[in-house]
Amino acid sequence: METNHMKKILIVDDDTFICQILKKHLQNHNYDVEVAFSGKKAFTVFNNTHFDLVLCDFRLPDISGLELLQKMRALKQEIPVIIITAYADVRVAVKLMKLGAADYITKPIQQEELLSLIKKTIKPETEEKQTEREKDSGMFVNGAFITGTSDQIQRIIDLAGRVAPTNMSVIIEGETGTGKEYIARYIHENSLRKNKPFMAVDCGAIPKDVANSELFGHVKGAFTGAINDKEGVFQKADGGTLFLDEIGNLSYDIQLKLLRSIQERVVSRMGDNKQKKIDIRIIAATNEDLLNEVRNNTFREDLYHRLNEFRISLPPLRERKQDIPVFVKHFIEQSNYELSRNIEGLTPEVEDIILKYPWHGNLRELKNVIKRSVLMANSELIDKSCLPPEIVFPENESSYLENESTPNSDSMLKNASFEIERQLIIKTIQEAGYNKSKAARILNIDRKTLYNKIKQYNINI
Repeated sequence: METNHMKKILIVDDDTFICQILKKHLQNHNYDVEVAFSGKKAFTVFNNTHFDLVLCDFRLPDISGLELLQKMRALKQEIPVIIITAYADVRVAVKLMKLGAADYITKPIQQEELLSLIKKTIKPETEEKQTEREKDSGMFVNGAFITGTSDQIQRIIDLAGRVAPTNMSVIIEGETGTGKEYIARYIHENSLRKNKPFMAVDCGAIPKDVANSELFGHVKGAFTGAINDKEGVFQKADGGTLFLDEIGNLSYDIQLKLLRSIQERVVSRMGDNKQKKIDIRIIAATNEDLLNEVRNNTFREDLYHRLNEFRISLPPLRERKQDIPVFVKHFIEQSNYELSRNIEGLTPEVEDIILKYPWHGNLRELKNVIKRSVLMANSELIDKSCLPPEIVFPENESSYLENESTPNSDSMLKNASFEIERQLIIKTIQEAGYNKSKAARILNIDRKTLYNKIKQYNINI
């Protein structure tokens, strides 16, 4: 029988055996659990029942875990979703987090790691405590900013410190996982707005049909399903800083409304004729060159120049290897706390491997690899056996999509469908004269989705 203190979890996986094992294990730890064996069933259950967390396999028989994740976030964005993946490459899961997943866990699932992840994700917190946990989870420790010691990052901090006291809009460029949000927070907390809200929005994770509502809010009855009034992030961030991550994903019409809101310093909710004055500083981030987006007519030139009052370019981790030991030490300490371990460091062999690996997922990938290694370590030092194989043997990376550890006809069919899609994308890009924007239009997907698939399938074209 469910009690008030029990948290409710939905497990979505077409492997009935795994579902029942996880259900029993979580029930033994006082969680109320329901299971669904398909994406369609999961969405129906999710729509009709309150859950505190969803644990969802990436591969489902009817729709992908990514598609289900986006549908769930469009319906109830506040419910965290943890993705289960059998992929060896951490970068796949990192990209899922950029698209809205709260976190991920890899198969075979370590039960201690799963429990720790669930407790961290759905632990009841006040908004203030949540903000502090978010800071401590990355490059902040008790409010102090972990920067590294390289000349490159020290230059970045100097630039951020110079622009922080002003009201200038800032564009932060850098690859996924380089820490763009932490630089934005650093600017906010060293500004005159530090006692006002800092609101972060991942524009790449907002479904297009709800972007207007998420950013600017709506009034009851503005559209089907709008059963209550809602404030957008612009209203919530009034007086403070609004961080728009992956801003290049916003549609052209939303870009226009954003430009007007910045220029006129007023916003109006969907379905509302009233305008509200706002005082907001905008910090935007992108992992692509927005100027190229302007040239390709996928990003408004007037909005670009309005945002580009000051620009900061974050170098990838592989270009500032001097900082890697600093973050390794921090992530070990953090993982020790979260996993109740007492790991002291790395063996010399692992130190060498860590420094040589290119870290395509940057700090986010490093953090996840260290956390997994802390869990797997059998002594006070992390040795080579604790590392994922793609870290030890990076030259053997052939794809972002790895075969299932236990091959069967079902996994072979799934892999076959992925290969068909991969070949279709390659063929379309070639027929479009290697113009990716044109290829995206031919495939009837947005350009960002195409770029994600190119990276996902390791297409070098």
